[in-house]
Amino acid sequence: MEGLSQKKSSAAVSDVGAWAMNVISSVGIIMANKELMSTAGYAFSFATTLTGFHFAVTALVGFVSNASGYSASKQVPFWELLWFSIVANVSITAMNFSLMLNSVGFYQISKLSMIPVVCVMEWIINNKKYSKEVKMSVVVVVIGVGVCTVTDVKVNLKGFICACLAVLSTSFQQISIGSLQKKHSVGSFELLSKTAPIQAVSLLIFVPFIDYCLSGIFITNYQMSSGVIAFILLSCSLAVFCNISQYLCIGRFSAVSFQVLGHMKTVCVLTLGWLLFDSELTFKNIMGMIIAVIGMVIYSWAVEAEKQPGKPLSNSKTSMTEEEINLLKVGPDTSATVKDVEHAATKL
Repeated sequence: MEGLSQKKSSAAVSDVGAWAMNVISSVGIIMANKELMSTAGYAFSFATTLTGFHFAVTALVGFVSNASGYSASKQVPFWELLWFSIVANVSITAMNFSLMLNSVGFYQISKLSMIPVVCVMEWIINNKKYSKEVKMSVVVVVIGVGVCTVTDVKVNLKGFICACLAVLSTSFQQISIGSLQKKHSVGSFELLSKTAPIQAVSLLIFVPFIDYCLSGIFITNYQMSSGVIAFILLSCSLAVFCNISQYLCIGRFSAVSFQVLGHMKTVCVLTLGWLLFDSELTFKNIMGMIIAVIGMVIYSWAVEAEKQPGKPLSNSKTSMTEEEINLLKVGPDTSATVKDVEHAATKL
C-alpha cells in the first residue's frame, strides 16, 4: 500500500510539473512575442516564420537528445508523421489567417468553440463520453473566458472559412497527439522529435510567402538587430518547453483538459498584460476571469470524481446480457470452438 501511495504521489507531482511547464512557457512565449511583434517593440510581423524557427530549434534539441542516447527512438510510420505535420501546419496557418481576416471578438469565439468541437471529435473518433459535471464545467469556463475576451464581433465569409479550418485542424491535431502516443507506445518527447523536423522544413519553405500575404513584406526586407535576434532566441527556447509540455499534457490527460488549461493561460496573459504592459483591465474582464477560474475548479473536481473507483464509467455496461446470465446459471459450454473464444475476446 505504501508503494502504491508513493507511485500516486510521484505521478501527481509529474502531472503538476507538466501543467506548470506548459503554463509558464506558454505565458512567457506570449510575453516575449508581444515585445517582438508589437509596434511599440521590434515590429517583427512574421508570426508563421517565427513558428518555423520554433520547430527548427525543437527539432535540433530532439536530434541532439537522440544522438546522445538521452532518449530512445521507436519506429512510427512516416506517412502518419507526415499527415500529422500537415494537419498541424494547416492549424498554424489557418489560425494566423483567421486572426488577420476576422475581428478579435470573432477570433476569440472561434478559439472558445474548440472545446465542444474536441468533445464531439473524441466522441466520434474514440467513442468517448463525458459526465454531466464535466460538460457543465466546460460551459462555465467558456462563458467566463468569453465574457473577459470577446468584444466586437464581425464576420466575413473568408474569415469564417479560415476560422472553421483552424478550429477543425487544431482540434484534430490535439486529439492525434494522444492517439499516436498510445498507438505506437511512444513518449511525448519522442513523438515531438519526429514531427518537429517535418514541420520546421515545410514551414520555413512555404511560410515566408504566407507572411508576405499577411504583412505585405518579405522577411528578407526586414532590418534585423541584436535585440530582435535576442528575443527570437528567447522565443525559440521557450517554444521548446512549450511544445514538449503540450505533448506531455495531452499524453497524460486529454485534448479537452488541454483546452481548459489553454483558457487558464488566457487568464494569466490578461493579468500579466495588466501588470507588465499597462493593459486595460475592466470590471467585465475581472468578472469573466473569476467565472473562468470557477469553471476550471469545477472541471478539476469533475475529472477527479470520474476517477474514483466507486463511480461507474459513462461508457461502461450497466446491465448483464442474457448470454452472460445463462453462463452464470449453467456454466460455459466446453464444446465451444476456438473461433467462438476469439469472437468473445473481441467483445470484451
